[in-house]
Amino acid sequence: MSLNLIKLCVGCDSVEDLEEWIAFRHDEKRRAGEPAEQFHTTRMVPTRASELTDGGSLYWVIKGNVQCRQRLLEIRPFTDSEGISRCHLVLEPAVVRTEWQPRRAFQGWRYLKPADAPADLGQGNAALAEMPPKLRLELAELGLL
Repeated sequence: MSLNLIKLCVGCDSVEDLEEWIAFRHDEKRRAGEPAEQFHTTRMVPTRASELTDGGSLYWVIKGNVQCRQRLLEIRPFTDSEGISRCHLVLEPAVVRTEWQPRRAFQGWRYLKPADAPADLGQGNAALAEMPPKLRLELAELGLL
């Protein structure tokens, strides 16, 4: 059974911001002749890596709500120049929007069981995905999403 991670998406105000940042970083890497892969660096290395890379995703909390996810492809532990253990969470660049799920702020990442993860927005919710982020936020704050 796959396992997921959940993490705050610091610095992004919307899923669109995250998608723009991913595209910008891919273009930057291509111009520099580096592999155009996306990864997120964390300090702690997940101990359950095999479960995470067996179909798991990183769910992003944006403005107090889980709003999207990216599939985890690989977990690469390394030691930085200061001797601190870290890891790269290698992610599929495609961002999948999910139903909004409120989350309080926390530090680092947490494991997220599949049963607790919000569902992907499907065909029936296409209008919700196209709704302006500010309107989605207001509706979520009112408990209507």
